[in-house]
Amino acid sequence: MGLLDGKVGLVVGIANERSYAWHIANEIVAHGGQCAYSHLPGEKNARRTRRATEKIAPDPVLYECDAGSDEAIEQLFKDYAKDHDRLDFLIHSIAYADRDWLQIGKFADTPRDAFLEAMDISAYTLLAMSAHARPLMAKNGGGSIMAMSYYGAQKVILGYNVMAVAKSCLETSTRYLAAELGVDNIRVNTISGGYLRTLASSAVGGTDDLEERAAEVAPLRRTTAGSDVGKTAVYLASDLSSGVTGENLFVDCGVNIIGA
Repeated sequence: MGLLDGKVGLVVGIANERSYAWHIANEIVAHGGQCAYSHLPGEKNARRTRRATEKIAPDPVLYECDAGSDEAIEQLFKDYAKDHDRLDFLIHSIAYADRDWLQIGKFADTPRDAFLEAMDISAYTLLAMSAHARPLMAKNGGGSIMAMSYYGAQKVILGYNVMAVAKSCLETSTRYLAAELGVDNIRVNTISGGYLRTLASSAVGGTDDLEERAAEVAPLRRTTAGSDVGKTAVYLASDLSSGVTGENLFVDCGVNIIGA
């Protein structure tokens, strides 16, 4: 019997099997849960997400969504609701910032449009998706919403720049959502995973040796594995975390507690 038997949810943000979202979905399915997935518009993106999610379970259910469009987000949840009678968890694992401004020494020069775009895709979309997830979760007694953050939201990671500001907004938004949605027994948390080398993280300047440095200072003397974050997501999706909401859970082998 799995921890998540009977639970069904939506994972937003899998582009390939190297992302934290993929590891989260993989662990959820391994513990008995079922996942549906959204992907960026276009057949190429659909194929890429399908290839990745087929490695988790056969015949994945996919929905197209342009997270920059309110109409597309609304349609995503309408499509999901047509195919599923419950929504027990929502995984928000999307973020975007123009890589031209994710370089050391470029933060002060970040233009308004690049700043607002990062905030929109990386943080506001959590609010938009939570609003649509709320009635689907509430009708079955509640649910769990999770978003992905990073230590750069709280401490300076050179080059993380506007993405750090967006992640700070994401963490604060999580607390406000937790306070508001708790009346429907909906829990909202962020997972702050350690540095993982992905397509997204490679866009941040100054991270070439971050993985190696993290392993040197981490109390566990290793880098964070995708499965570490995936297992934490299983905990947050399960009834074991029934009293946990509004929290930012560090899953970084302890890097965040080290002062230097």
